[in-house]
Amino acid sequence: MPTNILMPALSPTMEKGNLAKWLKKEGDTIKSGDIIAEIETDKATMEVEAVDEGILAKIVVPEGTADVAVNEVIGVIAGEGEDAKSISAPAAGGAAPAKAEAPKAEAPKAEAPAPAAAPAAPAASAPVTAPAKLNGSRPFASPLARRIAKDAGLDLAAIAGSGPHGRIVEKDVEAAKKGGGAKAAPAAAPAGAPAAKPAAAPLAAGPSDEAVKKLFAPGSYEEIPHDGMRKTIARRLTEAKQTVPHFYVTVDCELDALLKLRAELNAAAPEKDGKPAYKLSVNDMVIKALALALKAVPDANVSWTDNTMLKHKHADVGVAVSIPGGLITPIIRDACHKTLSQISNEMKDMAARAKARKLKPEEYQGGTTAVSNLGMFGVKDFAAIVNPPHATILAVGAGEQRAIVRKGELAVATVMSVTLSTDHRAVDGALGAELLQAFKGYIEKPMAMLV
Repeated sequence: MPTNILMPALSPTMEKGNLAKWLKKEGDTIKSGDIIAEIETDKATMEVEAVDEGILAKIVVPEGTADVAVNEVIGVIAGEGEDAKSISAPAAGGAAPAKAEAPKAEAPKAEAPAPAAAPAAPAASAPVTAPAKLNGSRPFASPLARRIAKDAGLDLAAIAGSGPHGRIVEKDVEAAKKGGGAKAAPAAAPAGAPAAKPAAAPLAAGPSDEAVKKLFAPGSYEEIPHDGMRKTIARRLTEAKQTVPHFYVTVDCELDALLKLRAELNAAAPEKDGKPAYKLSVNDMVIKALALALKAVPDANVSWTDNTMLKHKHADVGVAVSIPGGLITPIIRDACHKTLSQISNEMKDMAARAKARKLKPEEYQGGTTAVSNLGMFGVKDFAAIVNPPHATILAVGAGEQRAIVRKGELAVATVMSVTLSTDHRAVDGALGAELLQAFKGYIEKPMAMLV
């Protein structure tokens, strides 16, 4: 029996992806475990691994196709004894092979489970005229279509789907909005139940494209469409600024002892394949110091949810890495228990793979805090935006020689300013200050990071 290859959900929030490349062509034999395609998300390029064996009978979605919805059929595998040439590609709303499985992708360790592959809708011989149902009751719709319908107050049950197997997709909901589609009836609250919370206000929209363009002379600018990464960054940071009450705390840290220790450790690095086994950076030591500070002040190692506070058992430190078109935050897991050399080598490996968009979702999703370092650009100090589910982020400035007063006398020291941004719902000012004092202690007495 033919098996559908579905567009996999490579992260809990993924709704669409780009089918970058097919690594197999029609007629090729596929074995379980073969890498058959590459999928681009807003953050990374992921390999898709085959689960079933057979012949790649049809490529439904050609390589280079952008914005392919999760669970959309991208190819068909012919089973043993089947004639691959006789198998036709499934049409939207038409019959589909009985068995439909998504390619296996490594499950990301994140706050919410990845969307499950939707089972195929019952076969039909004509275009869909009534909305398909999932498991017999819930309308079969994409996550994006479901969210747009909810925001517009539309009843999905009254919308016909034009996607694969009758799936309701974005354009169906938009058409229903324009045509005055049926509004969803409010569900009756059980007797004695508390009143429902009012819906959250929509995110503030910026001025329209045309309004902005009118401010500039024609031909004086170049239009560069937003890619998926830039859209995701814009959405996440807008949500963070609108929903997280930020609080900022800044301290100055003297770096001379740390720089001396760093030089000694690098000089003592053993050779491996003709190269030093490690080369520590100031940022590697900042990561370790922040992780140890969270271990010393565990009440600050938290995440806020509407009903509970998540108090983390490990300090997983994300590190902002600039990549073409945006940034990504690979995570050093359990950083407080790793050596400086482990942190350094792990960070170098992940930064290189981040720039090549080869990180796995579990390598950049989650985490309990983050570091954003602009010191290498000569930035003295700045404040970073908290990125939920984190409750804190540390903005690190440049180490520079400054005049200081020590025991009543002027002296010169290498000083670095750091600013801790906190989610004030989870980390109050005094707690944030306590965390920064612990961090400052490890930076100024760095031998404590080695014991």
